[in-house]
Amino acid sequence: MSTKLAPMRPLDTGSNRARVERRADWTILVSPLEALGPYPETMNAPLLRHAAQAPDRVFVAERDAAGAWREVTYAQALAAARRLGAGLLARGAGVERPVMILSDNGVDHALLALACLYVGVPYASISPAYSAASSDFSKLDHIVRALTPSLAFAGDGARFGAALKRVAGSGARTVVARGNSAALGAMDFAGLGEGGVDHAALAAAHATVGADTIAKILFTSGSTGLPKGVVNTHRMWCANQAMIAGYFRGLASEPPVLVDWLPWNHTFGGNHNFGLTLYNGGSLYIDEGRPTPKGIHATVRNLGEIAPTVYFNVPKGYEELAPFLRADKALREKFFSRLQMNFFAGAGLSQHVWDEMDAIAIEAIGQRVAMVTGLGATETGPFAMVCAPEHCKSGAVGLPVPGVELKLAPVEGKLEARARGPAITPGYWRDAAATAKAFDEEGYYRLGDALTWLDPQDEAKGFAFDGRIAEDFKLATGVWVSVGPLRSRILAHFAPYLRDVVIAGLNCNELAGLAFPDFDACRALCPEHAGADGVDALLGDARLRAAIQSRLTALAAASTGSSTRLARLVLLRDAPSIDAGEVTDKGSINQRAVLANRSSAVAALYAPPYASETIVA
Repeated sequence: MSTKLAPMRPLDTGSNRARVERRADWTILVSPLEALGPYPETMNAPLLRHAAQAPDRVFVAERDAAGAWREVTYAQALAAARRLGAGLLARGAGVERPVMILSDNGVDHALLALACLYVGVPYASISPAYSAASSDFSKLDHIVRALTPSLAFAGDGARFGAALKRVAGSGARTVVARGNSAALGAMDFAGLGEGGVDHAALAAAHATVGADTIAKILFTSGSTGLPKGVVNTHRMWCANQAMIAGYFRGLASEPPVLVDWLPWNHTFGGNHNFGLTLYNGGSLYIDEGRPTPKGIHATVRNLGEIAPTVYFNVPKGYEELAPFLRADKALREKFFSRLQMNFFAGAGLSQHVWDEMDAIAIEAIGQRVAMVTGLGATETGPFAMVCAPEHCKSGAVGLPVPGVELKLAPVEGKLEARARGPAITPGYWRDAAATAKAFDEEGYYRLGDALTWLDPQDEAKGFAFDGRIAEDFKLATGVWVSVGPLRSRILAHFAPYLRDVVIAGLNCNELAGLAFPDFDACRALCPEHAGADGVDALLGDARLRAAIQSRLTALAAASTGSSTRLARLVLLRDAPSIDAGEVTDKGSINQRAVLANRSSAVAALYAPPYASETIVA
């Protein structure tokens, strides 16, 4: 029996049924039939409520150096927010002098964020890729100049020491939780909340926090240029959490339990999941693992101890997790024991991974568990569109949720998604030009994503992703190439050998691809080429090249025309570079940057006789 015929564990959802209006200029307006419910003015309200109603419930937890869980309750979190908030005020933090967090997810990171919220000081969690993985600190320097922080915090002084010294040069005070703070000229985190508390100043600052107070600034790399600071107000965050809770109603009836690695410098982890936990009085167990062959073992260990009620991940995370669930009966039964839904974002989930997760759930509990997705952006809170579980499939993005007005505007032969509502950012931090450019004449934020009807005969199924407007280009014949859907098709066809692919062909007669291999999957085919020293031998191995060429030929044969036919492919040795802007901190490829930075590789794909590295269909 097909897994799709198996019953699904019930998921309590609201409605995002919508009315559709068409204008004479082909613009489409989509408005939910239901209104958004009430929500608090600030994100301090849920902290105060849960600290009073469930003081001993775990809010956030992480493993300590010994491997035990360090847990912080709601009552403890509120006390820390007040204590640390007073320390921030005493050291000059304020609306124009935000707090900068150079750190991975952690308990101290969370408590400092709550302190900032409590006293109305904006905070910015910065991607560790800019401060620990970068080689030149150019993006970090740009952010420091834009942000003018009063204080910079890092959980690990050893890992972030060089970045902290860089920030200290701007005049910001530095604080570390672990490591030799004296050698760094930094304060110990424990000292930030020590000393006398000016209760009058604390109360006065807290009283000024309102709906329009800036809660945080999320720096997004975008597809071009340097990171931009997306302003997130308390209203924006609260409204978005009301949208999530209004659609996923089970969050209110049972406080959610998350086991989550998604980084807090990104909107999925830092707004959606951290906010979802706080808003609904849940418990967030920080997963120190990552969706990599090495990092997945920590995730498996954590899921073996803590059963989530909802699980969020990127597609690669499910791909890495599935084999462990398949192999370990106790693990899969624990994982699915109280799981209401799986949720993915960031990219399309391959159908074979989706089917495998369904099959494992059926084996564990006799039912499928809903796999849900949608569409959003840092600027939209992020939750803006969601698929009803019965219509979910890879590429589908559903309909706007109550509180979001969706506008589809004709742009270069496609329909660009634009959104308006209380969860939309008011703009970019100290960047009026970028803010003006981001909104259209009716005040809709331009997402830059193209959408198309999932089923033109049944609009209730909502929309499907139709690529990024900025990525699409024309061949020399004038034919448009829709990069997003084509990239998804290529990756599905070549699974599991490719991690990503960039499409070349602007003003050329045919398409070619620059492919980033999944080296672990490729080594499974050629296991003798182990380690970094074996990369060149691996990429030149006749078995791997034959496997790739066979799939390339089959893909070309099934193509419908020049805009979907990939004629040649090269396997790239070097991973995409963060410093060169080829990949964002959330792992998505910047098509234009890769093509620009690797122009010689592109040229070789179009220069016969082709180089030996080029694989031809």
